[in-house]
Amino acid sequence: MDFIAAPAQSVSTMVDQLPNRGREAEMLKEMGLKSMEDLFADIPSDVRFQGALPLPAPQSEEEILRDARHLLGANTDLGSRPSFLGGGLYRNYVPASVFQLVTRGEFLTAYTPYQPEVSQGMLQAMWEFQTLVSELVGLPIANLSLYDGSTAAAEALTCAVRVHNRKASQPNTVYVSALTPPDKLSVMHNYCQGAEIDIRMLAHHEDGTLDLGALAEAAGSCGVYLEQPNPLGVLDEGLTGVKSIIGENTALIVGVQPISLGVVEAPGHYGADIVVGEGQPLGSPVTAGGPLYGIFACTKPYLRLMPGRIVGRSIDVDGKEAYCLTLSTREQHIRRHRATSNICTNETLIALMGAMHMALLGPDGLRDLAHRNMLACQRAKETLAKTPGVDLVHDAPHFNEFAITVPGSAKDCLAYLDSNGIIGGFDLSTWYPDATQQILVTTTDQTTAQDIDALAAQLAMWATHSGVVA
Repeated sequence: MDFIAAPAQSVSTMVDQLPNRGREAEMLKEMGLKSMEDLFADIPSDVRFQGALPLPAPQSEEEILRDARHLLGANTDLGSRPSFLGGGLYRNYVPASVFQLVTRGEFLTAYTPYQPEVSQGMLQAMWEFQTLVSELVGLPIANLSLYDGSTAAAEALTCAVRVHNRKASQPNTVYVSALTPPDKLSVMHNYCQGAEIDIRMLAHHEDGTLDLGALAEAAGSCGVYLEQPNPLGVLDEGLTGVKSIIGENTALIVGVQPISLGVVEAPGHYGADIVVGEGQPLGSPVTAGGPLYGIFACTKPYLRLMPGRIVGRSIDVDGKEAYCLTLSTREQHIRRHRATSNICTNETLIALMGAMHMALLGPDGLRDLAHRNMLACQRAKETLAKTPGVDLVHDAPHFNEFAITVPGSAKDCLAYLDSNGIIGGFDLSTWYPDATQQILVTTTDQTTAQDIDALAAQLAMWATHSGVVA
């Protein structure tokens, strides 16, 4: 990109050229300072920028737009080529009506309304979201969303401790699946370390399923966190027996991929006390990793200690339906030292996109969407299993993603696929350092048979290139 060079300026020179120098001097005097340098004196000199800022000359609106389009044109979006990238965020088709509805001013500019008398429509939409999530996961109560799936999982752990700590034989202790991705695990540690909560790991078998024998040690702890399907896409039938092993005084927390619940049993039906998950596949495109929204649902014992906002439906003095925020105290939102959670707002707009998507799909539409994800996965597994040099890591049922082993390093293989126009998947050594030859392949309703055949052909070429196949 070509810019017209401008004379380099130091920070102090730029500050000196700012308007309202009198107002600046007045503020410095009020703070007891003599200069802008005094204001920044607490910042160590070795991290302060020294020298001139290489800033371009001012641009017109047309020039800025042209340069922005040039920069954005260098991006590769997931829909521009065959893509098998997932690992937490998934590219499902979102009806155009969702985007049309959510850009209405009533939704787009709304914040959580504390004045219910003037916000009945917005509050009803929020209540509908809660109802849809509750029906989806098979639990009676849902909140109005959290920041994302990782924070929802972390909040579930702290909530479980608040509810169970007094009765636990392992107080301040929670157990988490060892397959939990490190980015999510990092969020869990951030939430738990300040509360002095001990996180212990649960082992899995080589086939990706949970080691139920080792699970007995978690009985008597405050909570157990598992995912269905797990981060490698494996659907683990053994999870239906977890609650009977850990007992009633230990919370069973299940992380879900919400689209899967169109075909997979709702966790609330096999003993889950709290269900969390990343809501993005419902209603939101991937959009470079955000914004997102986390779902959080629970049973009644967790209601008053759950994080986030809750909208309730009641009857007003005139006998009409009325909606308002309920149960959750405002201290949780504005008096942080008295809060049970660090959430200070919610992802209402993105959550409403999820509600709109679910409402447009209905039960039959959600089932069909889940079938499309699962059928694409099965087609990809069958095709890649016959591809020379490629092996499936787990011989198990999967939902919409699965792991494969490739010749050489996964990193090099993905670079080769990228150079041939395919986003090949996720390098699992990013999560698990020993999995240097494993790729997580993700399919959704947007994956075509042609995409799968193209991936198989290029992986076969990679095997030949690597010398594995003659």
